[in-house]
Amino acid sequence: MEIFLVATPGLEEPLAEEARSLGFDAQVVPGGVQFHGGWPEVWRANLQIRGATRVLVRIGAFRAMHLAQLDKRARRFPWADFLRPDVPLKVETVSRKSKIYHAGAATQRVEAALKDSLGVTIAPDAEMVLKVRIEDDLCTFSIDSSGDSLHRRGYKEAVGKAPMRETMAAMFLRQCGYDGRMPVLDPMCGSGTFVLEAAEIAAGLNPGRARHFAFEQLASFDPAAWQQMRSTPAPAVSPEIRHFGSDRDQGAIRMSLANAERAGLSDWTRFDCRPISDLERPEGPPGLIMINPPYGARIGNKGPLFGLHAAMGEVLRERFGGWRVGLVTSEVPLARATGLPFEDPGPYVAHGGLKVRLYRSRPL
Repeated sequence: MEIFLVATPGLEEPLAEEARSLGFDAQVVPGGVQFHGGWPEVWRANLQIRGATRVLVRIGAFRAMHLAQLDKRARRFPWADFLRPDVPLKVETVSRKSKIYHAGAATQRVEAALKDSLGVTIAPDAEMVLKVRIEDDLCTFSIDSSGDSLHRRGYKEAVGKAPMRETMAAMFLRQCGYDGRMPVLDPMCGSGTFVLEAAEIAAGLNPGRARHFAFEQLASFDPAAWQQMRSTPAPAVSPEIRHFGSDRDQGAIRMSLANAERAGLSDWTRFDCRPISDLERPEGPPGLIMINPPYGARIGNKGPLFGLHAAMGEVLRERFGGWRVGLVTSEVPLARATGLPFEDPGPYVAHGGLKVRLYRSRPL
């Protein structure tokens, strides 16, 4: 089957690199990353890949020039090979450059075929989603095997203002060369996303270990095989290197501590309430400083932010010799205000209606 990893726009390349590092024969395609495999590969992709938004499985395709043809072929499709009649289903359709141009009418035909041939219940709030794509008169059926977006790791109940999704944080860490063998520090940690992602990677923990997936309700699902896959023990390593988060907001630190405890990462992380002016270099080897600071439209008035970025840059230059910095911002002038030795920024990445870029520094 064709397996498609939906990527955050702008992060397709690091997602493909991650998938290949996990043994998938992955290639970048428009909108994400694609490879071939069976249901075990679908399960493993959901369990192990950090940077994908969701995992779609393409289960079949045919030509359809008009609605009657779509109706006839949809009724002959082997739905029972994939879907269960007792699991409610939602159908989502898009149509581009096709004679069947009315997506709503196409949805109705597919829904009718599913109800009549399989007996499935159609529900607008169903977890199980069948995606119908009609492009150049080719109708493709895909199942969303993930359910909830994969940035929902299953342990993070508390989030702060303007949070970064875990999937984005993981890809920015990868782009900064993080491999789990160096400390990571975030001096504006919010709910702890960068720190917790780094600690998970260092601990060898799968990002999907604590959550449910939609594929568990498919006809092809093998509970015993899945339980064996997800219970594979992590490498036996001790937290010789800790990962550090700080924030001037005591509420953010409470959130980070609670999230770390739920994720089983309390021994791997340390969170302290302090402003950047009080930031101290941790004992041990130099590592990576990851920052998602306030910027412009994300927070509000830009004026005071220049002073904040300048002060932050001064503290890092004075106290963190040998460390590298990764900074996420939508504002080139704010990155420059830090005075840090940034290389050319990475590609634009969609984040909360903004376009942000990752700025990476040489060792300070």
